[in-house]
Amino acid sequence: MDELGARAAALVARRPRDARLRRVGTSRAGTPLWLLSVGHGSRQALVVAGPHANEPVGGATALRLAERALADPRLCEGADATWNLLLCLDPDGSRRNEAWLSGPYTLGNYFRHFFRPGFLEQPEWLPDGADGATLPETRALLDLQDELRPFLQCSLHGVDVGGAFVELTHELPGIAQRVAHSATRLGIPRELGPYDTLYWPALGPAVYRIPPPRRGDLAAAITEAAVESTWFHPHPYGTVTAVVEAPMWGVAAVEDATPPADADAVLRAVSHTLRRDTRLLEGILARVRPVLDGSPDVARLLAPVDDYLLVGPGLADSWDPDLYDGGARPLPSLDTARLTALRLAGRRVALRTAGLLHQLVTGSGADPRGVLPELDRLIDEWCADYRDGCGARWIPVARQVEYQARVVLAVFELAGRHARVGPLSGETGCGSQTAVPMHRE
Repeated sequence: MDELGARAAALVARRPRDARLRRVGTSRAGTPLWLLSVGHGSRQALVVAGPHANEPVGGATALRLAERALADPRLCEGADATWNLLLCLDPDGSRRNEAWLSGPYTLGNYFRHFFRPGFLEQPEWLPDGADGATLPETRALLDLQDELRPFLQCSLHGVDVGGAFVELTHELPGIAQRVAHSATRLGIPRELGPYDTLYWPALGPAVYRIPPPRRGDLAAAITEAAVESTWFHPHPYGTVTAVVEAPMWGVAAVEDATPPADADAVLRAVSHTLRRDTRLLEGILARVRPVLDGSPDVARLLAPVDDYLLVGPGLADSWDPDLYDGGARPLPSLDTARLTALRLAGRRVALRTAGLLHQLVTGSGADPRGVLPELDRLIDEWCADYRDGCGARWIPVARQVEYQARVVLAVFELAGRHARVGPLSGETGCGSQTAVPMHRE
């Protein structure tokens, strides 16, 4: 986190007439929220890095975009644009992930130091609507959106294990081809059926339309509902929002569109595995919880543990073909890519929970219940399944950053054309109703 701010300040010192750095808010722990702006155009582009604490690539992408905007007049003067780059929306959570950022870049090291706050503490979501937002990070972003009224907003996310994809609030013809070209050139798989877009319309391979927010319970929100969020808050200004996902570990099968030999057998295996893993982790938590203190730090780790253990069984049930009763929403057609995404998602829920439990125990300074050997065994076993069973391979940071920057620049160009057509604020279903928070990649 400190390096991001220092590099941004150095860039401004080098080009003070073209770049500015200002604080637009303060986190819950008192960390400044820094906005780096490049250019002096009348059309505002807003790029939000670090909305999820465990997804660090966006900060480096923001700095690369700033450098390119300074080097290429077509991106500022030529487009009458100003680039506004929020360097990190959740600096407190991001700092908690710094233990794995220096390497080694192994799945075990990542998950043992993984942190992401509970659903209600993720600053992009508006569980009580914009007027009810209480997190200072959320309020800072909402105020910035209302100040800038951007024609484009890009939210920079990272997939821990899987592939690259883009989610849009408006259709941008041509973006699927741009995504495919960049991903292919950089050797990054595209995710053709992410679990969180399971019921969303596809605008092209690895490009999905975010539905307008609506009410729903937590389980539905995870897999099928678009909830009230800062993605849709600037919608009345005609803002196009793009969520740009770049994977840390790539899995080739997420872009395999071939039909599986037996989809139901795969679904049964994924569902049964997630239920079994959830029961194991619930048992470990039951042993650990009585010996934990009531400190705020423990509470912050317990919140996401409870969230993951709550939604795990619901996800398993929604994927299990033996539990479909005709009244629930049926799964869409499932190719190998979608089945792989569901397998990765189920394993992700378990591994994140195990990693957080590992931190709860190690942070206490003792292991009176003797759970650490079991947690280490489970983490190693499940990471091996990612690595050997799914073929997960580390994607160098430079390639993650370059891919994300290329996609943002493509969206910038295409959204600029869209903006000249005029805002689409007349679309329905984008009000400020209260909605359930959503866990998303």
